[in-house]
Amino acid sequence: MSLETKYNLKSPGVKRLMREAIELAKPTDEYFACPVEDNLFEWHFTVRGPPGTEFEGGYYHGRISLPSQYPMQPPNIILLTPNGRFEINKKICLSISGHHPETWQPSWSIRTALLALIAFMPTSSTGAIGSLEYTPEERQLLAKKSKNWECSICGKISEKLEEQDLVISPKLTQEETSLLKQIALKAEEDADKKEIDHSNNSENINVDGELRQRITTQQIDETDEDVIQVTDPLLVDSIQRSNNDKLWTAAIWIIITIIVLLLIRRLFFV
Repeated sequence: MSLETKYNLKSPGVKRLMREAIELAKPTDEYFACPVEDNLFEWHFTVRGPPGTEFEGGYYHGRISLPSQYPMQPPNIILLTPNGRFEINKKICLSISGHHPETWQPSWSIRTALLALIAFMPTSSTGAIGSLEYTPEERQLLAKKSKNWECSICGKISEKLEEQDLVISPKLTQEETSLLKQIALKAEEDADKKEIDHSNNSENINVDGELRQRITTQQIDETDEDVIQVTDPLLVDSIQRSNNDKLWTAAIWIIITIIVLLLIRRLFFV
């Protein structure tokens, strides 16, 4: 069944998606997306890892599930290729996804969502739903492995972006440029925050080390003072007399104990 006969062509959402399907029909050097068979509201996509990052050289495949209210409501985006930035088979939380309908703008499109996804990949996850914090080395390894990853519906994903007749991505619209600048600004803020946190941690470590050193020095000084005080003649004499008193007390208690035991023996065993 063709899309024309399956859907109401008078629906604004259907008209919009059919137009986008035509615009995205040919792969670009950054992304490729198309509806799954004859389902206009279920798309598969492949994006290329952003250059100059740990994702460079990687191919990342996923699903876009569009609500019936599109473009008034945002799409849900799900990554299928292991990547180290987003969990797979789980709706990811971005300002252009279904987790944040309050930030979605109807003028945005599937292309906008793909460009934003590429821009979001090198940013810090900051605990967002569906995000991961892998090391750069782990992400680089996953990027290499992604070249051989295959989708059960689309086949080998890297082939879509390796075709010889790729087209250059169309020029960014003003809204897309503004969105990508916001994402870049967020990435810079996250990087600055990490640097500040690292600096604060280093300062705290130095302060803790100085504090421990001061405490240790103080304890040593106090110990030295005790030693000096013990060398005082009067104090030494007092300590010796106290020790002698303790010895005499112990001897007396021993004698009393022996006498008591002898009395008990005489009374009960004789």
